[in-house]
Amino acid sequence: MTTLSRFEIHQPASVLEASQMLAHYGEEAGIYAGGTELLLAMKHSALNYRHLIDLKVIPGLSSIEVRNGSLEIGATSTHRGIERSAIVQQHQPALAEMESQVANVRVRSTGTLGGNLCFAEPHSDPATLLLVLGGAVKVESAAGGREIPVRELIGGAYASNLQAGEILTKISVPCAKPTHRAGYMKFQVHERPTLGLALWLETPDDGRTFTSARVAVGCVCPFPTRGLDAEKLLTGSRADVEKRFPEAADAIADAADLLDDHEGSAEYKRHLIHVFLRRVFRKAIGEALD
Repeated sequence: MTTLSRFEIHQPASVLEASQMLAHYGEEAGIYAGGTELLLAMKHSALNYRHLIDLKVIPGLSSIEVRNGSLEIGATSTHRGIERSAIVQQHQPALAEMESQVANVRVRSTGTLGGNLCFAEPHSDPATLLLVLGGAVKVESAAGGREIPVRELIGGAYASNLQAGEILTKISVPCAKPTHRAGYMKFQVHERPTLGLALWLETPDDGRTFTSARVAVGCVCPFPTRGLDAEKLLTGSRADVEKRFPEAADAIADAADLLDDHEGSAEYKRHLIHVFLRRVFRKAIGEALD
């Protein structure tokens, strides 16, 4: 039977105090938000922290609001809170819908978006969609603050590019416009998703032509990856885009470092990308799936 080693929880009054605690305790300290991944990793001795710094008690870190054309989501906002937020449903419905698919209700009610992004679990949903939505995060420390695009936040499997003492405080997502279409789909057999595929499109004529596209794949590789070459193939008339689906799917697979693992072979995952690219396209433009 695995058990947690003893640790101490600290409850700072501000982000500055939390950053100072991180600096004081060094490698013996970890950030605690929802704890759904962190505590499990500690229980199995994958991580060993003697001090956990609880961000949930810091005022303002769970707020959700619209500012300057973007959703600003506090790092300790839970998946469930984002899923049910009327503000998110109105201004970025693809994000609310994706959050409704994360794990299960118990995890969504506890796990936080900020914690999910920082933990960088490869078999996870949010980062893949945020890549195509143009998401960014704000991080703060005793040395000041900076903004990082989501594409630069994740450094690899279970690794972020946060510097020592930095704390993720906010996620920023541009609000959807009438010409935007977006969708996220995943394929899942076991507890964690085998594939996540996100697509964002700009269409000035309601789906007849597409002037811009962003596509990202996750779960099949160590970290979510944009398919930049595929995006060029997903612009133009709808008829031309649909003809190029096979080529675009291969380009997405080529951009990702597909893994052979217990979830399936790299070729199997390539096949899933081919199947789900067509499906997520139809979902993004609002068509019913067969």
